[in-house]
Amino acid sequence: MRLRMTDKRERRLDDLKEATGESTKSKAIDTAIEFYIRMAGDTTAVPTGQFAELMQLADDQGSVTAAEIADVLDSKPLSVNYQSKWSVEN
Repeated sequence: MRLRMTDKRERRLDDLKEATGESTKSKAIDTAIEFYIRMAGDTTAVPTGQFAELMQLADDQGSVTAAEIADVLDSKPLSVNYQSKWSVEN
């Protein structure tokens, strides 16, 4: 597959490499594809995407916590964790 490279596309690919932490454009593209498929779903491999799962959870419960959001959106290409810390100081 060949892509016609424009300045805008080249900048996006550089940004994608930075965002994914991948060292090559092809690895960055693979990571982005995997992430998109997991999030969007509606494919044979991933019938229900994580965004739909999150929306369904919110609809079922009426609201969701940050911890629940992190749990649903956590994926191999992009790890999502939640930590809560609070303190009362005098």
